[in-house]
Parts: sequence; structure tokens; C-alpha cells
Amino acid sequence: MFSRKIALTFAAGLTLAGCNLAPKYVRPELPVAPSTPTGPAYAATDAAGAIMPADTAWEAFFTDDRLRRVIRTALDNNRDVRIAVANVAQARAQYRVQRADLFPTLGATGSATYQKSPFGAVGGGTGGTTGGGTGGTGGGTGGGGTGAGAVAGGGRFDIYSANLGVSAWEIDLFGRVRNLTQAQQQAYFAAEENRNAAQVSLIAETATAWLTMAADQDRLKIAQDTERAFGETLKLTQDRFRIGIASELEVRQARTTYDQARSDIADATTLIAQDQNALNLLAGTTLSADLLPARMPEKTPTLENLPANLSSEVLLRRPDVAAAEHQLIAANANIGAARAAFFPNISLTASLGTLSLGLSNLFGKGSESWSVAPSITQPIFDFGRNKGNLDYAKASRDAMLATYEKSVQTGFREVADALARRGTINGQLEAQTSLRDNAAGAFNLSQLRFRAGIDPFLNTLDSQRSLYTAQQSLLATRLVRDTNAVELYRALGGGLR
Repeated sequence: MFSRKIALTFAAGLTLAGCNLAPKYVRPELPVAPSTPTGPAYAATDAAGAIMPADTAWEAFFTDDRLRRVIRTALDNNRDVRIAVANVAQARAQYRVQRADLFPTLGATGSATYQKSPFGAVGGGTGGTTGGGTGGTGGGTGGGGTGAGAVAGGGRFDIYSANLGVSAWEIDLFGRVRNLTQAQQQAYFAAEENRNAAQVSLIAETATAWLTMAADQDRLKIAQDTERAFGETLKLTQDRFRIGIASELEVRQARTTYDQARSDIADATTLIAQDQNALNLLAGTTLSADLLPARMPEKTPTLENLPANLSSEVLLRRPDVAAAEHQLIAANANIGAARAAFFPNISLTASLGTLSLGLSNLFGKGSESWSVAPSITQPIFDFGRNKGNLDYAKASRDAMLATYEKSVQTGFREVADALARRGTINGQLEAQTSLRDNAAGAFNLSQLRFRAGIDPFLNTLDSQRSLYTAQQSLLATRLVRDTNAVELYRALGGGLR
């Protein structure tokens, strides 16, 4: 009988718990243009042949085997990713704790009470006013009476009980608990997306650091080659000065370019060491020498057929944008929980058990006991506490909305910037290559004309400096091309697979 009553009460509570006071969530319109920008800086590509970064595994996007191994090492050991994984586990555990409030908590208790009272103080027997045994002067059955459960010896009572019950289970009539649960669930989802964002950023940062080190290795080699060339020029100028053909001014000009190359060698050596330190930090361990780049790859170490002219909807696949939306949904649910606080709180305490004066009769017939204690609490005067909580929840929702919109706008800007660089980099690379080749040709001609006595030494020195600058500029442009592909891959949500 009791089990049926309790079941009906629970069913009624669950039926009533259908009201949700949270605002209906509608995804905000994207606060950016419908598609990525077009214009002179943006190259049009064939969308049919382009890969979608969000659908392309990072191991397929990066084509250099050493770089892939470095990225895999970073994903396995990087501490930021480990922190993000731990944050996901924390959020998942908190969600489970909050979700448990949706259901009644069942508890079992057992107790035994041993009590001794003065003769006749506790009794329901049929007679007996004196005596502690089984007989008395009044024709009764004993001093304590067997009807009260007196045992031999007079006034001792042994009471045993076992119960299964629910304590203060909130019947979620107005959706407070459900909204709090949804908010915690969305926080868990946001933590997962933040972990994904950490992975995407780590892949991009590791690839960029690896490519930067490769470029610095080439920069060092260019500086060393230039130092040797400037050294030969300086020696030649000093020899000419000793025999009276060159002036001291020419010697000092030659030495300035030589000293500049020496300074660049020291700087490049420092940068390479710092690049390796950065890579070790990203990888979470000391990388072996065979994984470090010796020079820039001849071919770009990534796939090149990335898309352009995309719909802004692709930004929704970025993990940071997805995390911001989950936080917005959580803030929306918190409004529902804050509104529910204005309405009555209904809770239920119930128990079903057995009670006996003897352990052997604890589960015997007629020992059943039960209790049901529903309660309701209605706030009347709280001096603005609930109103303040509701205002706070609404303000938090507005802040999360602005955060979401800013995440979309930031993502749009990053994609647009990467596409703008991608649209012009090949033309810039072609121009820089031509500049380097022409500078090399001009240097060779100036040397011939100087040795033939046609041009002064200053022309040779200037052409040598121009060649050095052109070599460095070409190297920097190649680095921009390769890192731009990595940045575009990241900005479009690649790196999760």
C-alpha cells in the first residue's frame, strides 16, 4: 500500500515538473557579413577542389613527417592540453553532481534502542501493580505487561527499526533544478570545446614555431655565407689600401658590412636556441635533434588547396565560437532558475520501514511503518535577494551574448586576414625571388666592373648589401607563406581530427 502511495507521489511530482521559466533560446544572428570578403587582396579559388579544414585531419594537412612527429609529441605531452583535459573532467563531474538533484536520493537506515524504565512507567499490560516477574497480586501477567513488549526483568525495552526513505526531495515544479542542470551541462560542453580550442591552437603554434626555427636556420646560413663574402671583400680592400689603390674610407665601409654580418650571425644563433626552447615547451619534452629542422623545406609542408569565398556559417565550427555559444545557453538557463526562486518550493520527505520490539520480529507481519511529509515554502519578503539574483542572471546572459558575438567577429577577422595574405603572398614571393635574382646579377656585374676599373668600390659594396637584404626578405616571405597556410587552417576550425 505504502509503495503504491509513494510511487504515485513521485509520478505526480515528475508530472508537475513540466514548467520551464527560462527564455526560449534562439541562436543569435551572426554579427558579420554573410561571406568572407572579396576584392583585390582576396584570391578566388575553385571551391569544388578545395579541402575544408574542419573536415581534414591535421596529419593529412601537414605533409612533412618530422613536423607531424613533433605535433604528435606536443599533443601527448603539452601541459596546457593536460590542464584543458582536467578541466573537462571537472566540468563533467560537476554536471553529474547537479543532475543528481533531479532524482530522489534513497537512503537506508537501521537502528536499535535499548531502554530501561521504572516498573509500570511504560506499560500497556492487563494487570499487575507490583512485582517484576511473571505474576502479581492483581491477577495481571506481569509488572510491565506483555502488551507493551516488556521483557523479563521488568522495565527494559528493546526497539529495532529499519527504514528506506527519501529526504527533502525537491519536486521541480517550476524548472529550477532542471535549468541549473542544463546550465551545468552547457558548462561541461563549453569545457570540451575549450579543450578542442587548446588542441587547435597547440597544433598551429607548434607548426609555426617549427617553421620559424627552420627559417632562422636558413637566416644563419645566409649570414655565414655573407660574412665570408664580406670578409673576402674586406681583405681585398685592405690589400688595395696597403698598396695605395684604395682609400681608408673604402676599408672602413667594407668593415661595416662585415661587422653587420657578424652581428647577424650572433643574433641568428640566439634565435635558433630560443626557437628550440619554445618548441620544447610546446612539446612538453626535449625534442631529439632528428626532429628539428635544418633548413626551410623546399616545398610548403602543408596542403595548399584551401578554400576562399566562404560563407560565414563556417565560423560556427570553430571550437572557441562553439564554447561561447554553450556559455550563452548556460546563462539563458540560469535566468530560468532565478525566476523559479520567486515561486513556491515543494519538497517531499518519505520513508517506508519496519519497527519491532524484538529483533526476531523485525520483518514480521504487522511491523510495517511509513510516513509521508510533503512541505512547501513560499518566499514573501526577501528584501530584493531574488530580484537581485534575477538581474544578475540577465546581465550575465547579456555579457555572454556579447562574448559570443565577439568570438564570431574575432574569428571572421582572423579568417579574412589569413585570406587576404594568402591572396597576395604568391605574387609577393614571385617579386621577392626576382628581386633576389636581380640583386645577385647586379652584384656579379659590379664586381666585374670594379675589377676592370670602370666603377668605384662603393657600387660593389652597395650591390653586395642589396643582395644580402634581398636574400633575407625572400626567406621572410617564404616563412610568411608557410605560416599563413597554418593560420588559415586553424582559423577555419581545422585540427580536431
